[in-house]
Amino acid sequence: MMAKKLTAGAVLLVTVFALSSCGNTIRGVGQDAANTVDATQNAANNVDAAASR
Repeated sequence: MMAKKLTAGAVLLVTVFALSSCGNTIRGVGQDAANTVDATQNAANNVDAAASR
C-alpha cells in the first residue's frame, strides 16, 4: 500500500515539473513572437522614413 502512494506521489511530482517546463517554453515562444512583430514594425517604419526623404 505504501509503495503505491510513493509511486503516485513521484508520478505527480514529475508531471508537475513537466507541465511547468512546458509553460515556460510557451511563454518564451510568445515573447519571441512579440519581439519579431516589433522588429518588423520598426523595419517598416525605417523604410517608410527613408522613402519619404
